Amino acid sequence: MFKTRLMSGIVLVLIALLTIICGGPVLFVTLLCISLIGMQELYRAMGVRKDGFNLLEIVGYVGVLIYYAVVYFGLHEFYLPALLGGLILIMFVYVFTYPKYHAGEIMAVFFGIVYVGVMLSYIYQTRLLEDGAFIVWLIFLCSWGCDTCAYCVGVLIGKHKMAPVLSPKKSVEGAVGGVLGAALLGAIYAAVTGRDVLMFAVICAVGALISMVGDLAASAIKRNQNIKDYGALIPGHGGILDRFDSVIFTAPIIYFLAVVLL
Repeated sequence: MFKTRLMSGIVLVLIALLTIICGGPVLFVTLLCISLIGMQELYRAMGVRKDGFNLLEIVGYVGVLIYYAVVYFGLHEFYLPALLGGLILIMFVYVFTYPKYHAGEIMAVFFGIVYVGVMLSYIYQTRLLEDGAFIVWLIFLCSWGCDTCAYCVGVLIGKHKMAPVLSPKKSVEGAVGGVLGAALLGAIYAAVTGRDVLMFAVICAVGALISMVGDLAASAIKRNQNIKDYGALIPGHGGILDRFDSVIFTAPIIYFLAVVLL
């Protein structure tokens, strides 16, 4: 299992390197595909997707396609209208097929658009920022770096449970180690690339804190739905949401911190 997980992790890193370095349409299409797969995993977990595609699920995908089109063409003033348009489409299906779908399914579909599609799109939006080719890597330093550091510190000295009911293996010591480790990675990255060391360290520390919330939020949904993993697409890791749960939360935070602080 460890070997499988390691090899999958290496492949993920290589894909991230390739797509983010390329940027532009390559990164955009990759993120759109990841978002659609992640939404399908969430819809399956929430009971929206059952035996096959259904109209409500398809409308969710259409909603995220509309939003991504607006993002790609840089129409910032239409971000909210695009989301509202997706919501209206969902409600249209809800009303005119009633009582085929339940209110919980309706909310899950719109939640999927925002939680997966919108939040992951900030990787692409961060890449578009001035100096975004360097800033975008902070998203992964915060999330995957924090996760790795937290795991190592937790295994070595973890004693106090951080969320005993939700995630018994996570410790307070591991969380602190994850935040400090992410901050250190950010500082090293800044020093190597000639950026502001203190600012990058602070941004990574904040991003690491948020990434842990993302990780635990995804775990909470899985526990509520009584599933172990969202999918089996990535050997040793599970589905897209199992691997990108922390990135989903970190991406918009890094984007806005970069806009404000850098």
